[in-house]
Amino acid sequence: MIDQPRGSALAVDLRRARAARKREQRLAEPVPPVASERAIRAIECAGREPVDCVREWFAAESWQPFPFQEEVWRAYLAGESGLIHAATGTGKTYAAFMGPVLEWLRDYPAGQRSPPRAIERGGSRAAAKRQAAAPLRVLWITPLRALAADTEDALRAPIEDLGLPWTVESRTGDTAPRIRARQRERLPTALVTTPESLALLLTRSDAALLFENLELVVVDEWHELMASKRGVQTELALARLRRWRPTLRTWGLSATLGNLEVARDTLLGITIDHAQRPGCI
Repeated sequence: MIDQPRGSALAVDLRRARAARKREQRLAEPVPPVASERAIRAIECAGREPVDCVREWFAAESWQPFPFQEEVWRAYLAGESGLIHAATGTGKTYAAFMGPVLEWLRDYPAGQRSPPRAIERGGSRAAAKRQAAAPLRVLWITPLRALAADTEDALRAPIEDLGLPWTVESRTGDTAPRIRARQRERLPTALVTTPESLALLLTRSDAALLFENLELVVVDEWHELMASKRGVQTELALARLRRWRPTLRTWGLSATLGNLEVARDTLLGITIDHAQRPGCI
């Protein structure tokens, strides 16, 4: 048998035939199912106390709520604001976020949390879900946009498992244009953003309507912002939001603060009567 040169017509045909056979073999092989990044755990809350549902969610994650987390939940439900100062990795995120989750479970009992809405012709289920979702209730300010995606995932987990009709999204300098365009029409229920992106949202002519249902602002890594230009920007944004929402609750998160009282008072600001807003630590 005479070896054909690599570039000859026969050699090319042989290579194409072999490649075609390999493609056919790959297509014939069963494709293993792609595991989702996170399996949703459906937690039934009908007829139960909201805090028991949240505790069950913690147990499903092999966790147990710390006393300081439950203390923050009770303070939030009582209408209080404050500063959460705890070591990194001890659960500050869920200490702050589970308050509004419990509030929703309390105010909207199981069976009334996901109102049906027809999908418009040409629309998608995802679009219908966004339209049916609750309006903006939680604003999460982070000084580091690199942490926005991780924070978004952390907030979404209990929302999905507890079956709340909420959406969670980010809005930073890295947000895709299509998501920004969508958010111009409707903001998610929980929005993770930066001081700069929040400042831009507040310049909109309909800003007061955008934030009319806002219940909580969380300022993550408050020590990174305090006593800086971005910190002042955050304080001004909070003052604007409180003008529209006088009962707005504000919670700061940090693991490395020295003077806790000053940090809390700076975050919470003063009332229209120039009195310091009360808050817990």
